[in-house]
Amino acid sequence: VSILMVTSIDGRLHPSRFTASPDGTRRDWSEQYEKVHASLHANAWLVGRVTMAEMSRIGPHAPSGPWRVERPIHVAKTGAATFAVALDPSSKLHFQGATLSGDHIIVLVGPDSPDNHLAELAADGVSYIVSAGTEFDIPSLLGLLAREFGITHLVVEGGAKTNGVFLAAQVVDELRVLVAPALDGAHQVQGIVDYRTGLAGVVRLQFKSADVLDHGVVQLAYAVLPRDA
Repeated sequence: VSILMVTSIDGRLHPSRFTASPDGTRRDWSEQYEKVHASLHANAWLVGRVTMAEMSRIGPHAPSGPWRVERPIHVAKTGAATFAVALDPSSKLHFQGATLSGDHIIVLVGPDSPDNHLAELAADGVSYIVSAGTEFDIPSLLGLLAREFGITHLVVEGGAKTNGVFLAAQVVDELRVLVAPALDGAHQVQGIVDYRTGLAGVVRLQFKSADVLDHGVVQLAYAVLPRDA
């Protein structure tokens, strides 16, 4: 599991808030992000509900005709090569088809997800996994993703709380941060990691490398180590 984020120099999350730079634009920095993402050769990426909602803005839509609802897992497609995975414990996400940017969609939902929502996902060709508990058991879910879908390398792309949950679960192998030549500077704006009371004593980082990319972007790579290693 890798975490990959782009951030300002002051560690903030949203490029729409970043200051301008003669070195490049937000689009340039986004292109650098996509190049690094491709270089990781992962076969799946994962985001939280809020981030996925920005990519899929469709509202709820009931399927035509009855659908048999499967729990705890529905595999809508076998043999997919790449996957887009979303954490959606409150079952608020909706989709307009089975893929996003060519990647087969898998949604991880909470135990209280209603049958009509699962039927909608199935009718749209979306795979899903229903969590056994109100909080996701991240290691178990990763095991299911590997066994049922063949996911071998997952890139977590935020948001901040999703990054925090994966780091706290001690399943992340590498953290990569692309630092843009920009500032946010606003008061009480979310950073790239957010976890309850913090991660001190939970994980450790070990520096791996620093690389200067195009348009003023600096890539920092860290190995993520367990607290007791």
